[in-house]
Amino acid sequence: MAHVPASERRPQLVQAAIDLMTREGVAAGSTRAIAAELGVAQATVHYTFGTKKDLYRAVVEQLTAEFIGHVRAAYPGDGSFGEQVATLVHALWESSTGTDGRCVLLSEFAALATRDPDLQEIMRALQHGIERTAAEMLTALAEAHGLELATPAEEISVHFLTGFDGLTDRYLALRAPGEQPDHDTLRALNLLVATTVGLCLGAPAKP
Repeated sequence: MAHVPASERRPQLVQAAIDLMTREGVAAGSTRAIAAELGVAQATVHYTFGTKKDLYRAVVEQLTAEFIGHVRAAYPGDGSFGEQVATLVHALWESSTGTDGRCVLLSEFAALATRDPDLQEIMRALQHGIERTAAEMLTALAEAHGLELATPAEEISVHFLTGFDGLTDRYLALRAPGEQPDHDTLRALNLLVATTVGLCLGAPAKP
């Protein structure tokens, strides 16, 4: 393969790692296997990232950026504050539980992080980053409606993401291949939207 600058090789290797791990799991993502996925020498992976931890961080950051980008792209242009929050939440749900296996991959990273200090550091940074992004989006949405949040945005984001992660894990654990979310899961998701909007406005909101 022709020489490719490191600035171009890096995203190629990250994508190769994501494709491989999505199919076969995080444990299958050795530097040798990732190099083979892209058709380069194993040394190329080490030269580009230095350590496996750096590669894993790049993979997690890319997956997170894809999720956040998907939600930002769905940013609603009209509707009430509650309706716009619901639109963003459902966009996040579609992105998180899609058939491409990305959410399963992030869940696998999170599970492995409980016993791996390096992964734990990466996932901790990911969690804080997602919480900040959620708080920023809520604040911007409230300002667009001329509202003052009744609860600090940072607290609302922790409440919402804790519930959302739990619902996502439940769905992934119970679903059969190709199966759509069951009524209870969708009802719980709508209830989570309602309680989140209630925290924002300072009053209970009906789902």
